[in-house]
Amino acid sequence: MSFQLRRAQRLGGASLLLLGAAATPALAQDKPAATELPAVTVTAPSPIVRRAIVPSRTASRATRPAPARSRERTAEAAPAAPAPAAPQPGVLPVVTSQFATVTVIPNEEIRRQGGGQLGDLLFSKPGITGSGFAPGASSRPIIRGLDVNRVGIVENGTNAGGASDLGEDHFVPIDPLATNQIEVVRGPAALRYGSTSIGGVVSATNNRIPDALPACAPSFQAYGLPAKAPLAAAATSPCVTAETRTAFSSVDRGVESGVLLDTGGGNFAFHADVYGRTTSDYSIPSYPYLNDQSRAVNGRQPNSATRSDGASIGGSYFFQGGYIGASITQNDALYHIPGIDGADHNTRIDGHQTKINVKGEYHPDAAAIDAVRFWAGATDYRHNETGLADPTDPTSDGVRQTFTNKEQEIRTEVQLMPFNAHFAEVTTALGFQVGHQELSAPSPDNPGTLFNGLWDPNNSTRVAAYAFNEFKFTEQTKAQIAGRIEHVELHGTTPDFPTDYLPDGTPQAGIARSPSFTPKSGSIGLLQDLPGGMVGSITAQYVERAPKAAELFSRGGHDATATFDIGNPNLTIETAKSVELGVRRATGPFRFEATVYYTHFDNFIYRRLTGVMCDDDFASCGTPGAELNQAVYSQRNANFRGGEFQSQLDVGAFQGGIWGIENQLDMVRATFADGTNVPRIPPLRMGGGVFWRDDNWLMRVNLLHAFAQNNVAVIAETPTPGYNLLKAEVSYKTKLDRNWFGAREMTAGIVGNNLLNENIRNSVSYTKDEVLMPGIGVRAFANFKF
Repeated sequence: MSFQLRRAQRLGGASLLLLGAAATPALAQDKPAATELPAVTVTAPSPIVRRAIVPSRTASRATRPAPARSRERTAEAAPAAPAPAAPQPGVLPVVTSQFATVTVIPNEEIRRQGGGQLGDLLFSKPGITGSGFAPGASSRPIIRGLDVNRVGIVENGTNAGGASDLGEDHFVPIDPLATNQIEVVRGPAALRYGSTSIGGVVSATNNRIPDALPACAPSFQAYGLPAKAPLAAAATSPCVTAETRTAFSSVDRGVESGVLLDTGGGNFAFHADVYGRTTSDYSIPSYPYLNDQSRAVNGRQPNSATRSDGASIGGSYFFQGGYIGASITQNDALYHIPGIDGADHNTRIDGHQTKINVKGEYHPDAAAIDAVRFWAGATDYRHNETGLADPTDPTSDGVRQTFTNKEQEIRTEVQLMPFNAHFAEVTTALGFQVGHQELSAPSPDNPGTLFNGLWDPNNSTRVAAYAFNEFKFTEQTKAQIAGRIEHVELHGTTPDFPTDYLPDGTPQAGIARSPSFTPKSGSIGLLQDLPGGMVGSITAQYVERAPKAAELFSRGGHDATATFDIGNPNLTIETAKSVELGVRRATGPFRFEATVYYTHFDNFIYRRLTGVMCDDDFASCGTPGAELNQAVYSQRNANFRGGEFQSQLDVGAFQGGIWGIENQLDMVRATFADGTNVPRIPPLRMGGGVFWRDDNWLMRVNLLHAFAQNNVAVIAETPTPGYNLLKAEVSYKTKLDRNWFGAREMTAGIVGNNLLNENIRNSVSYTKDEVLMPGIGVRAFANFKF
């Protein structure tokens, strides 16, 4: 049997989720039949991938010693599973097989909603928002009020790279145009990806490294061959599939387009994609600057235009029991930074990333080992922050700051065969991870001085091992125990603040520092089936996080964020103790998920604005007319608590489809031990709407209300007013008869955003008092599959 088929039949850790679309006869006398939807597979939450198992029917098994188990993998004996029916669009995906909340944004939703950055795409999801520093250009996901160094971003299993965790103005080098699914994972995922994922993981997947032959390629069964036949004998004829993704947006006069190609034959599969987008300054409802009324704006957010493009090529070789593949990807972006300082200096960022990824999977014919998986990635990233040194002198345009990141990572996981421990069926996965990073941030404005950039070149090395154990007590009750230990070594230099200069006026030399940390983490979780098709979960975590280079070694101006950052070389390990409870229901006419959580941080590391203004060096701090906000990395104990809820109810049949209602609610409250507020926390949000769908059409109207955020830091943070975000969409998906055009499937639609043209300010953004989110706009899109 082909490896593709074996992979398609896995259950469990790569969870299967049946989303019911049954309706009640509220508007029609005949009750519509329940719609059983295809499985939603999630790959990020756990290294344990459960399999469907049945009694062995493979004769060859009798000729070798029986392993310590009475059942064999279905993939080696069972016939091919029938292809599932196409899903109805707009059904809320709820994951019930994981021990903590997983938000899934499937391919069809990404295509409808669009967005230039992951933070834009996830902005309205319960418990998630985006940093929104430069809407459409640099917006990093924020989970439950935690960002940058506590939220991991991975693509196809490896770190996304880039520099988005080093500054809110930096773009995330993952484009939704080339993404097929996004998973946002809270809870024990931190133990799989590292302590810098303490708040959660945003995992983007695509087909750049194929893990199966294209759907049009023949399989073993097509040729009537046995499961052990050579793969090359089963699939020798190449086939090609293609997809185009195109959209136009009115609010920023934006155009985006992408082309994806997949082909395969014999033992090989290949993928290629190319994409690009361009926007002008986006429209805004009113004047953006709260503290300066003297500037010309003309209905658009000044200095907010963007341009990005990228391309990738990859391929995989399939052999009996596994595959190995690689890809190379190029991401480029040129975008402007809105805000008063950005507009005055015409600040823009010109970024480039080259990334090489390798991954593979092997299922040995062994009694003890189920699967071996590995991921490896290498990133070479660089961006220049360019602008005017003197706003009144156009000839002073040039590079003000450069960021580079050279990063390598490898992660290997071994999943053992389940064994019967009498009290439970136990499955174990062991992982090993190594990473190395080299950072620099020079500035041509200050050559040869102590303040030549935000920090001197520094590097860090991480080595980690982790283990996940899942216990299946019964079909209804499961538990998980996981642990991780890692060792982190950093090397860099810091100045001796507050004295910048020796008595003779010469700059001090940087002080070399080589701190090291050994964070240790663990989690325990319980998953229990409940009456009515519900599933309950409870998870407790203890996670330690080592400080990162930017928190330790920063000591200079950051032009794009208009801050003067001061690192703290004396920072210690940050510890988070969390409890999360959840109840979810994935099937039937009423689908929902509800979660509450509490996290206590010891030595919470945060970027504290002091209210003091600086120029290019520490000696200038406090002088009149200085332009940069002084920001100091500090530590305090803190408490985060909150919850999320979302649901979808199929009310009844109407005009051959199903209509229903949906709603959502999320909140997070974050305070320090003395009761003062943690800065830049999202507000309480609640909303709902109505929808109608059938096999082809989706129509939806939703209103999200964000309350005013008055729980702000004592110094240098202002309250944020509330807003109403009204969205509406109509989309149509259909199969096409093949003709000269060649397309076999089309999806097209129109999405309206901020239809009330509200003034929306993002409370988590450093520039919220100067940058409005985009006003009323319409996005038209069309996707074709060939």
